Amino acid sequence: MSNFAVVNLTRRPAPRGPWPKYKETVLGRDYELSLVFCGSTRTRTLNRIHRSKDKPANVLSFPLSKNAGEIFINLDARDFNFSYLFIHGLLHLKGLDHGSRMEAEERKLLTLFGINGQSQHHRRTGHRHHLGASHCL
Repeated sequence: MSNFAVVNLTRRPAPRGPWPKYKETVLGRDYELSLVFCGSTRTRTLNRIHRSKDKPANVLSFPLSKNAGEIFINLDARDFNFSYLFIHGLLHLKGLDHGSRMEAEERKLLTLFGINGQSQHHRRTGHRHHLGASHCL
């Protein structure tokens, strides 16, 4: 049985990436994870249901148990590096909240994996995080 699955709910091709490598580095080999690529409608619905925010999210993380979770990445979030969004979601599943510790972990992992910056949005606006706490950007 695999402990990592990628699901694409859009008509667009799912971004390719070393998703299992990122997952194993952050959460370990035994953590069961589903990575779901979707659009704004789905992330808006999930954000409204689970966070009472009526707007699409770029990434949402849902811990299902101590050793299992789901990450939803909005493919309409074109200003964002999908690897960054995935790493951000992984860190939420690991238990980190927005703040300096999470930002330091993100920087460390981005450097480790050779990922250039967080996103075009962050470079353009200087924003570090543009939504409050919880499991979403």
